[in-house]
Amino acid sequence: MRACAAEEPRESRHAAEKAADGAKARKPLDLLAVGHEAPSRRQIVYVIDDDSAVLGSMRFLLSVQGFEPKTFSTAEEFLETVAPAETGVVVTDVRLPGLTGVELIEGMKKRGLDFPAIVITAYADVPLAVCAMKQGAVDLLEKPFDPGALIDTLRQAFASMSEKGESVASEQAVRESLSSLSTREKGVLQELVKGKTNRAIAAELGISQRTVEVHRANIMKKTGAGSLSALVRMALILESKPT
Repeated sequence: MRACAAEEPRESRHAAEKAADGAKARKPLDLLAVGHEAPSRRQIVYVIDDDSAVLGSMRFLLSVQGFEPKTFSTAEEFLETVAPAETGVVVTDVRLPGLTGVELIEGMKKRGLDFPAIVITAYADVPLAVCAMKQGAVDLLEKPFDPGALIDTLRQAFASMSEKGESVASEQAVRESLSSLSTREKGVLQELVKGKTNRAIAAELGISQRTVEVHRANIMKKTGAGSLSALVRMALILESKPT
């Protein structure tokens, strides 16, 4: 899905992230603040990140929480190592040398790796969220992320792998929530799911950028979307199943 490719060279983006994110926030994760609840069965978490310090911290965090971590420094290494017969949840940085996190999800689909994927990024924006979630990501977390939020998301991802019967009910709830949006708000949401920026949406709809921002805030409030990924998930339902 080449439309998801970033607009600047991968090398410069990668260097910029390292600088802006302080080499991916090397401060130790607040591991002790995360409640421990050991999974009832073997649950593998595949972590893909090119920062060895991050991989070390993640191995410790996941092990403490009762998960079985397996770490990789590149998307290519993960794709070459893991077989479709295996199971687990993927946690990947979106900025990687070689294939990006979004391209990794696309590669997983081509290889029959039906694993839920959580994307971690310091540059979370709507176009990126749309690309990642259209490729199959179950959530998108912004750095520096709360370890507790990651653990909660992982538990939800594993639970969803064995509780797929609730999807119809959840989609109905989302459609009912979206029905509260005004016509203009629905229009803004439909443009968001196309991956457009606030400025592009303003030009498309003939309104000011500030008005777009107000509509986005109203959409978040009315739908109860607590995160960017939740809003995009709702937007994708609106796109495929109009209210």
